[in-house]
Order: sequence, then C-alpha cells, then structure tokens
Amino acid sequence: DLTILSIALWGACFLRFDWHIPTPFLVRLMLAWPYIVALQYGALAAFGVPRFAWSYVGLREVVRVLLGLACAFVALLAARLGAPAVAKVYPAVELALLPIGVLIIDLIIAFLAVTGARVLKRLQREERNSQIRAAVIGEPVRTLLVGAGEAGLLVAKEIAARPDLQILPVGFIDDNPHKVGTVVHGIRVLGTTAAIQELARRFGAEQVLITIANAPARELRRVQASCNAAGLKAKVLPGLFEIVGGRVNLSRFREVTIEDLLRREPVALRMDEISRTLQGKVVLVSGAGGSIGSELCRQICRFKPERLILLEQAENSLFHVHRELVSAFPELKSALVPCIADICNEDRVDAIMATHRPDIVFHAAAHKHVPMMEWNPGEAVRNNVLGTRTLADACHAWEVQQFVMISTDKAVNPTSVMGATKRVAEMYIQTLGMRSSTRFSTVRFGNVLGSAGSVIPLFKEQIAKGGPVLVTHPEMKRYFMTIPEACQLVLQAGAMGRGGEIFILDMGEPVKIVDLARDLITLSGLTPGEDIEIKFTGIRPGEKLFEELSVAEESVDKTRHPKIFVGRVRPNRWEDVVHGLAILEATMNAADPAVVRVQLQQLIPEYEPVVLDSLPQPATLHLPPTPPVDEGILFPRPQMAV
Repeated sequence: DLTILSIALWGACFLRFDWHIPTPFLVRLMLAWPYIVALQYGALAAFGVPRFAWSYVGLREVVRVLLGLACAFVALLAARLGAPAVAKVYPAVELALLPIGVLIIDLIIAFLAVTGARVLKRLQREERNSQIRAAVIGEPVRTLLVGAGEAGLLVAKEIAARPDLQILPVGFIDDNPHKVGTVVHGIRVLGTTAAIQELARRFGAEQVLITIANAPARELRRVQASCNAAGLKAKVLPGLFEIVGGRVNLSRFREVTIEDLLRREPVALRMDEISRTLQGKVVLVSGAGGSIGSELCRQICRFKPERLILLEQAENSLFHVHRELVSAFPELKSALVPCIADICNEDRVDAIMATHRPDIVFHAAAHKHVPMMEWNPGEAVRNNVLGTRTLADACHAWEVQQFVMISTDKAVNPTSVMGATKRVAEMYIQTLGMRSSTRFSTVRFGNVLGSAGSVIPLFKEQIAKGGPVLVTHPEMKRYFMTIPEACQLVLQAGAMGRGGEIFILDMGEPVKIVDLARDLITLSGLTPGEDIEIKFTGIRPGEKLFEELSVAEESVDKTRHPKIFVGRVRPNRWEDVVHGLAILEATMNAADPAVVRVQLQQLIPEYEPVVLDSLPQPATLHLPPTPPVDEGILFPRPQMAV
C-alpha cells in the first residue's frame, strides 16, 4: 500500500503539470512526499484496510478505502488552506505546500489504485480457481437461478466465491418484466418463469435453484411444475434464505418438499412474552419422546429454563430425545432431567411432582392414531382421559402455576374414540381450572406434517415401493401445520393463558389429501396415474371427511396474536364430569368395546361414532350407580417431604 500511495502521489503531480514538474514544485514534492504517504496510510490503517484479504475484496472494503483516503484528504486540505497564515511566522512552511489540484488528483488516483490492485488480485484468484475446477473437479452443473432479488444476489456471490460447489449459473429467471435483460452480479436475467422450459433447453441448464426469499406455496408449485415439464431438478433454500453476516449457505439448498408447497407466512412470535414465561422456570413436558413433545422440548430449551423434565413412557424415545437435547444445548446438560413414567401411574406422577416442583406443565402425552383407538377404546380412555386427569390432579395438588394441554381438531363434534376422549379431557381440565389456583388451558390444532404415523411418511413409503398410494376418499380434507410451527404457537398460547381458555391455532385453509398424494408423487419425479397409481380405499373407522377447529357453542375471539384465537365454551358441572369419568373408568375394561363408546356418548352428546361393520356394535349397557364425589380422594394434598 505504501508503494501504491507513493506512485499515486507522483502520478498526480505529473498529471497536474502535464508531465513537466517545475523544479520548485519538485523540491516541495520531495519534502511533502513521506508525510502525505504516511498520513494516508495511517488513515487507511485506522479503517482496517491493510488487514483486508486482497483476494476477497468486496463493496464493504471499497467503502472503507474511500473513507480512509477521504479523511486523509480533508486533513491535507485543511493543512493547505491554513499554511499561508503559518508561513507568516515560519516562512519555511511554504517549501512543503502542494497545489490543491494535486491533492484532488492524488485522492482519485490513490482510491483507484488501492482498490484496483485488490480487485485484480481477486480476479486472478477466481480465474485460478476456475482452472483448478475445470482440471480437477470436472465440468460444473449448468444452473438457472429463479429470483433475481436480494437473496438471488447473495446466492450468485456465494457461487462465484465457491468453485467447489460445481455450479455454473447460466442466467437468472424473474417474473418482474423490468428486470429481464438486466445483469445481476455478472449474470443476465434471461426471462420469466413461464419460459423456464425453453430457456433451459437453449442454455443447456441441468438444474434450478429457487432463490426467492420465503417463496409462497403457489409460486413454488408453479416453478416445480415448470421444472418437471423441462426435466429439471429444482432445489430451494429453506426459511429466510438462512443468511448470516450477509452470506448464504448453499449447503442448505435441498429438494423441494411437501412442506414447502404447503408453506404459509412465517409465524411471528412475541419472544419477550414467551421468554418471561419460560426463562428460569422449571418446565415439565409429558410425552417428551413424541413428535410434538420432543419439538416442544427443543423450543423450550431456547429460552433457558432452570430445569426441563422430560416425562415419557417409552424408554427408547426418551433416550433419543434426551441425547439430542444434551448435544444441541450442552449448557443445559445438568438441567435436562429424563423421567420414565406412565401418566396413569398416580404414585409415580406424584413423586415426580414432589421432587421437581414444576412451574409449568405442557401435556403432550396421548394415544392419537384414530383407527387404532377405534379397536382399543378402553386404552384411549385410560391414557387420554384418566392419564390427563392424573396429571392435572397432581398439578392442582402441587400448586403448579400453569398447565397447557395439547388437544386436536378431532375433539370438535367427534366421530372417533380418539377425538371423543380428547374432548372429555378438555372438559375435565376446564372444570378443574374453575376450582384450582393452577391456570389450566387447552391448545387445539390439526394435523402436523411429518409426525410419527402421519400421512406424509406413509405416502413416501408407498411411493418408494412403486405404489399404489392409498387415499381414503377423494374429498377428504385436513388442516396441516409443520411441527415447529405448531409448537411455537403452543408456547405462545401458553404465555397468553390465564386459565379456562381453549386456544385455537390458525391452520390456514384445509388441504385435500389426494392433492398431497399427487404433489408427493410429482416431487419424486414421477407422474400420478401413470408411474404411480392413486387408489381410494374408503373412510376408516372413526374418520370424517372434514375436520373442524371450533363448535357453534364456542365464542371464538381474536387474541393479540394474529394466528391464535380463543374459544370460551360454557363449562360443565363439576359433579357431572366427575361422575362421567367414574363410569368411564368402571367400563373401560369391558369385554365389549362398544360399551365405552356408549358411555362417551353419554358425556358428549355431539359425539357421533362412525362404526364400520368390522367393529363391535353397541351392546346392552348397565351403568354403575353414581359414585360419591370425595375431593379428598380426587385431590390428595402433598404428604411427602420435598
């Protein structure tokens, strides 16, 4: 840099005097030369310019070079303008004065020379990398970039800096007609997405990278369809293009998935509200090894609880989630407590409460598979109803601050045993909440993508085997949400809960199951109806065509979060609920499973079971007499030492 600055200063003088420097000015230049160069270098050093790697110069470094040289110029200009006054006292100062024109020309040449040297070094490195890539790595993949916006610019920069990625961008695709024909980071915008097939053929493109930040599902579907027609693989960068420090990580590009095609606007959380609820608190999650429970644990760990109790019946699931959390959050290793327990075991649940004294409980443990619960209604009652009662009673007895139960849209006008048992559980905690200092709330949502036993993994398995893909009914629709999205909204609703609410999550528009099947087949590079057959099998036990998230009796109101609504339903009489649960408990082990369904209908008049011929039909039912309500038995006060 010292050499470059010196050459710039001498060049400025030669230009100023038309290549013939007068002898008096030559003397002045010799005297001023070391001081001017030292001042300029010091200003550049103050802005960190000498520490920049020449091979990676960018706009940010160029701005710093300009600022450093501009500061030096201002100092030299001030000295030049103030020198005549000083020269009256010290005449020798005039010997070091240079014309203002020389200083201006020097600023321009120095800026161009300092930045130009670095740009040339970067170009040399990129050319060398290109040669290495061609000689060693092989031919790069010719690629179209969809989206010439800010995310696309960052992707183009990263591709240019990473020859090992083996990506050669042949052009941008963008639906903004004003961008067509322009050049973004040396890459031309070739046309709109409607012309992908033609442009791919003309420029020999082999793949497509979708570089649109948070691309809407409709846009992704359209681009994916065009890519399929052109025989191109499409990849997308998930989320808000995962930018850290202005750079984009291209290793995160992946195939377009069904979650992308269903994606809605990202959930905006009130992080401060959730943090106040969870930070420094003892939190217990039941069903911690399940799809929802494990994701809740991941989300909770972000807010640094004092302790997180992982309550799970399945040892293997608990082992895996505990190991994952310890690896992801090593600073919380001592705060993560795995507890193997069945929520139906009152003594075990009570001992865990006594030992750890949680402040907040998220209840995600449940039997959730609809057809399986139709065959085993007694077990659905045992786990979903009586297990919830056991855990809720323990929270009341040990004065837990808040209890949040995860419910389902299948609890609304239920047609299945699973939905009916979840509705009974909702009723119990709502009536219990009116008698307790614990704030009991329910969060109700629909299906989550990718959860254990959900339709997406099942369809993928069927496609991998060559089909057919089995869909129950061409008109069947379901609400869908990703697991992280659902759990984030559960935490948000928990932070808002004051007791007695049934929070209802905005699930967007319901999606036809057959459309999901077609999308998954298409994403697998196959054609629905040709490569993979879609076969309709008929509605399974307990299923209905359309799910609901609220009922007419519920007053659904908006909350301060746009994706969370609250339904306030009139609570049942405490004595009626306790009596109904007592009868359920007495009948759940009946030899005839239809007895359980009849009793569920007694508790929930809107329950209309869909029972197929292959399942047992209702038998004559003899109900036991009404048991007395003994609150001392229902809510044992803490006895053990804490």
